[in-house]
Amino acid sequence: MAYVASVPKESFRLSMLVYDTRYRSYTIQIAVLILFLAFLGWLLNNTIVNLAAKDKDINFSFLFQRAGYDIDQQLIPYTNDSTHGRALFVGLFNTLIVAFFGCILATFIGVFVGVLRLSKNWVVSRLMTAYVETFRNIPLLLWIILVFVIFSETAPAPRDFRATDEMVAAGQTPAASKIFFDSIAVTNRGTNIPRPFLDHPLGHVSVLDVPINLSVVAALALIAVCVWINRRLLAHAKAVQEETGIRPVVWWKSLLILFVPIIVFLYALGFHLEYPELKGFNFQGGINVAHSFTALLIAISLYTGAFIAEAVRGGILAISRGQTEASYALGLRPGKTMRLIILPQALRVIVPPLISQYLNLTKNTTLGMAISYLDLKGTLGGITLNQTGRELECMLLMMAIYLVLSLIISSGMNVFNTAMKLKER
Repeated sequence: MAYVASVPKESFRLSMLVYDTRYRSYTIQIAVLILFLAFLGWLLNNTIVNLAAKDKDINFSFLFQRAGYDIDQQLIPYTNDSTHGRALFVGLFNTLIVAFFGCILATFIGVFVGVLRLSKNWVVSRLMTAYVETFRNIPLLLWIILVFVIFSETAPAPRDFRATDEMVAAGQTPAASKIFFDSIAVTNRGTNIPRPFLDHPLGHVSVLDVPINLSVVAALALIAVCVWINRRLLAHAKAVQEETGIRPVVWWKSLLILFVPIIVFLYALGFHLEYPELKGFNFQGGINVAHSFTALLIAISLYTGAFIAEAVRGGILAISRGQTEASYALGLRPGKTMRLIILPQALRVIVPPLISQYLNLTKNTTLGMAISYLDLKGTLGGITLNQTGRELECMLLMMAIYLVLSLIISSGMNVFNTAMKLKER
């Protein structure tokens, strides 16, 4: 019997980096990386040299200088004596709150409209089609300005809420009144809503010059714990059902777990609402929500909701008709069929374009500058840039912040998308 001798290993030579297919791909990648880094180095050096020629440098010390301008809508304490860095955080939070609530509202609108577009009722489906085509084909900026003008021009003035002695004697009522159980006042200066107030707050801590409310942090942590316990309870109930065929009644336990701890926590801190009251020439107390915020939120939600509706409609149409027919054969009604059978499967098609719409919505918040809503673009990329003359630094900071926000949103949605994928066995 003959044995094939093992082939001796060839020693490594530099020429193998070019001619050997085992190493050539690495050589090309490293060469491209070096060229790219060299280009970035040249670009950075060229920028520094040109700035030096104009007696400018790259310096972020302006963030610690006095801002000197006011911001109406703010989630953290801020005055015109605060620094540009504090103004940056105020603008960032203003961007985040519009993006957060905008994504939620746009998703509800998009799912609702997308489902109704497939309705067999001709009138309903055509109305939803008209909504989608109208909002998709008109620029978002025009919608923002239109909604802002409607709020500013049609809302009553604060004096219209006042009841004078002559009106009381004559039995007349004011020209305008508060809504929602006499708690919210909508005027041409803004919307005044009740303000949550704690008699015994837990205090604040400052991180990077940003005050953090410990009461809010504790409440959010308590809610997260309650949700986690409730999920464990539901998982246990499902396991019992799969083992015995009988699902235990746990709805009352879920209600207790989700609501009782937070109610007790708020009661211990002395939670109550401070309602707005007309004093002098305007309402005092409560929270004044600027019309710029309301107009931007409504317009951007309706606009993005139209695009999400098309993604939802496409996802539903991608599901086989046999799924609907099978659920009807099992006795499920159309509503439960859509909620339990169609939409869960359609999510695998809906989520990828939904990520893009969330990213677009977050970046479109910069259009709020047209109605004086000072978000990140209005503060750092607007007033701060004009006052300090640090165009490059402000642009770099804004680009980095929006890049990080977009990556966080896309990463979170990609995790959800991965969870919704079909699991092969």
